[in-house]
Amino acid sequence: MASPARAPKGASSLRRFAIDYGLLILLVGLVVVFAVAQPAFLRVNNLFSILQAVAIVALLGVGVTVTMIAGGFDLSVGGLAAFVQMAAAYSLIVLDGSTGSTILLCLGLGILVGLGNALLIVRLGIPDLLATLGMLFLLAGLQLIPTGGRSIAPGMTLLDGSVADGAFTNAFLALGRHRFWDILPVPVLVLAVVAAALWFVMDLTRFGRVFHAVGGNELAARLAGAPTRAYRVCAYVISSTVASLGGILMAARIGRGDVSAGNGLMLDAIAAALIGYAVLGANRPNILGTVVGAVFVGVLLNGLTMLNAPYYLQDFVKGAVLIGALTVTYGLAPKRA
Repeated sequence: MASPARAPKGASSLRRFAIDYGLLILLVGLVVVFAVAQPAFLRVNNLFSILQAVAIVALLGVGVTVTMIAGGFDLSVGGLAAFVQMAAAYSLIVLDGSTGSTILLCLGLGILVGLGNALLIVRLGIPDLLATLGMLFLLAGLQLIPTGGRSIAPGMTLLDGSVADGAFTNAFLALGRHRFWDILPVPVLVLAVVAAALWFVMDLTRFGRVFHAVGGNELAARLAGAPTRAYRVCAYVISSTVASLGGILMAARIGRGDVSAGNGLMLDAIAAALIGYAVLGANRPNILGTVVGAVFVGVLLNGLTMLNAPYYLQDFVKGAVLIGALTVTYGLAPKRA
């Protein structure tokens, strides 16, 4: 029987190159197009503004990626970030709390939500998508109860008739608004530190390799002696803690508790995590790819805004370009028999 025809070696190499670098090439292409159409796009301040705009989404995406590495999925990150920014505003404005106590409160809430997700998924056996979706709705409703569905701002009248006389402290606001050397925003620095630390742990340590093993084949990892349940719990706690950090930065940037601030965060974070599969041909969840995916979306939206594209076209264009990027990456991949 004749053997099936093989693709020429050159064509195979070109396909492999497109799979590995297609998304990065498209990102560079977007930058070139926007820079030619609007030279101000390449100004240093604008580039750092893009990074600042995507920092929170990237943080949430990084958290989701950790759960994906361990074989799970966390849909609650957007709701948690929105809940935490409301909790931060409530602590500072209504309870007149300090910067330190507010940060500890918010991080503590993130850890509790992570443990709650882990209890539902690891202990009770509820599918991760259903459990974290339920948690998303729970947090979305819970953030509205203390103020009767209103945003939190200094001087607001509370449900009991009293007036909130607290305010955001300058130290807390600096977390979202300060720029080192008048260039580098604090949220970008926080993203760089968190992403680099989790990339190092997940890709270069034995601890991280066990995470990948649990996500690849939990039964085999358990038979090899790995405490798989503990690793899965750890993944959801990490995801929620990182999401709460994103909520803190969001509250510091807005300077109030906005009930609509978290709209779209969950979808953008998950999109960044999934796009990360296509970066450098990884074909698996990875921290670096998630950050690149978030930057990709940020560059696209910023460029469209600078070109005065109608707001109602932005989601369509974003979706079309993302589908195109993923088609190039996955459509060219060799098909399995």
